[in-house]
Amino acid sequence: MKTTSLLRRASAELIGTYALVTAGCGAIVVDSMTGALTHVGVALTFGLIITVMIAATGHLSGAHFNPAVTVAFALTRHFAWKDVPVYIGGQLLGAILGAGTLRLLFGPVADLGATLPHGSVWQSFGLEVVLSAVLMFVIISVATDTRAVGQLAALAIGATVALDAMWGGPVSGASMNPARSFGPALLSGAWNGHWAYWIGPLLGTCLGALLYQWLRLPMATSLSTPQAEPETIFVEE
Repeated sequence: MKTTSLLRRASAELIGTYALVTAGCGAIVVDSMTGALTHVGVALTFGLIITVMIAATGHLSGAHFNPAVTVAFALTRHFAWKDVPVYIGGQLLGAILGAGTLRLLFGPVADLGATLPHGSVWQSFGLEVVLSAVLMFVIISVATDTRAVGQLAALAIGATVALDAMWGGPVSGASMNPARSFGPALLSGAWNGHWAYWIGPLLGTCLGALLYQWLRLPMATSLSTPQAEPETIFVEE
């Protein structure tokens, strides 16, 4: 029964990540073809798809849609480590299917929205750490702290994704999400600096989560009680 429940939650993660890549990276592809959306439109698309998918699946899986977020929740004992591989598997498969849908519809336009460094790869790496830390700080606050306004969680997280994408996108692509970067890279072959889009978000989300835990209450207390199930709402780009 527990295995069935985990697979259903991972399936919700697959669907959410699929929607993220199809809509968000799809906006990059469409803008490359038409110029109709502009950078601001692309950033807002990422924020909006995160908002609606958190609202749709947050109560089912926690709506991580992001391996770095899943790892950060496990690190801070808000998610079971044993469930991490299954969640990440669902997220990666969803991202691959999303990128596959874009390739089927449009061909290899704009590298299917793959994230590539504009400037040095170290600059993009540093930016991914910062952007991911900010995102996770917001996510863990609204998802795990009862003092936060939980009803606004989807809006707060979606707005953070859009804000990060708006100012960080022109430099690093503002991935903040290894799955979001992996799917388009796999199907387009755009691997330049790809390591930065795994290590940067993983490091950043862990830093953001630990910082909030430290601010909320003493670290020894905040990391003392593991939880086997996801809280309520989580994610990213």
